[in-house]
Amino acid sequence: MFSLEQLEAFMETVESGSFSNAARQLKKAQSVVSQHVMNLEIDCGVELFDRSGRYPVLTAEGSKLLPYARATILQHRRLKHTALSLFSSQFSEVCLAVDEGIPIQRISEIIRLLESDFPNIELEFLSASSIDIIDMVHSGRSSTGLIFSELSMPSSIDFESIGVIKFDLYVASSHPLAKSVAPNMDALRLYRQLLIRSRNTQTSSFQQAFSPDVWYADNYYVLLELALQGHGWCLLPEHMASSSVLSGNLTRVPIEFEQIGWYANVDVIQHQDKSSLPLLKRLRQLFRELLVVQK
Repeated sequence: MFSLEQLEAFMETVESGSFSNAARQLKKAQSVVSQHVMNLEIDCGVELFDRSGRYPVLTAEGSKLLPYARATILQHRRLKHTALSLFSSQFSEVCLAVDEGIPIQRISEIIRLLESDFPNIELEFLSASSIDIIDMVHSGRSSTGLIFSELSMPSSIDFESIGVIKFDLYVASSHPLAKSVAPNMDALRLYRQLLIRSRNTQTSSFQQAFSPDVWYADNYYVLLELALQGHGWCLLPEHMASSSVLSGNLTRVPIEFEQIGWYANVDVIQHQDKSSLPLLKRLRQLFRELLVVQK
C-alpha cells in the first residue's frame, strides 16, 4: 500500500507545480519523486496527473485524493513534532515578532510572568509587517508572532485569534480630501494611497491597492508620518491615529457613507513543531489573558 513518502511527493508536486520543483523542495532526485508518484498511482489504480502538457495537471481522481493526502501528511508532521517536544522540555528561547500596528502596553507584565515560570528564558524581539512575520515563523526565524490575521496561512503554522483592532481611513487635515465630504469611496481613487506591504512586495489581504497612485512602506509608523506630511491617504489602526487626530493634524477621511471602518483580527501564531512546548503554550496563554486589544 502507499507510503508517506509517496503522499509527500504527490502533495509537493501539486503545491510546487512540477516534479523538478518538488524534488528541490524535498531535497531528492527528480527521478525519486517521479517514481514515488508513479508507485502511488499504481497503488491507487488511477492516474493522478495528466502529463500531456509541459507541467503535470491534477486529474479528477488526483483532486479527490489531494485533501486526504494533505491531511495525512500534516497529521504525521504534527505527531513527529509532538514526539520530539517530549524531549525538549528545557527549550528556553523565545523570538517574538510583533506587527507595529498592534498595541502591546502590557508586554512587560507578560514577560515578567513568563520569566517567573521559566527563569532561564532567552528573549529576542523583532518588528515587521504581518506578512513578513508569517514568513519568519514559517522559516523558524521567530518562534512566536503577533499579527493581523491573513486569509492565507502556511499549513505549518498554528494560530488563534486574541482580539480585534479597528482601522479607519485617514488623511492630513491640510489635504484636499479633508476639505469636503466625498460622496463615495471612488473619490479616493483621485488621490495617492499610502499602503503597507511586506519586504518581498506582498500586500495584506485587507490592505489592497485602491488608487492607481500608490506609495508603499513596511510599517504603520512610516504610513502615519507620510500621511501627516500630506502625501496621501491611508488605512491606519485607530489607536495609532488618535493623538494626531486630537491635535488636529490628521482627520478621518470624510465620506458620505460614514461607517467605513474595518476590524482586523489579531492572531498569535507559532510553528506547529514548537507550539506544544510548555514555554510557548504559556506565552500563548498570557497573550490571550493580558494583551489589551478591543473585544
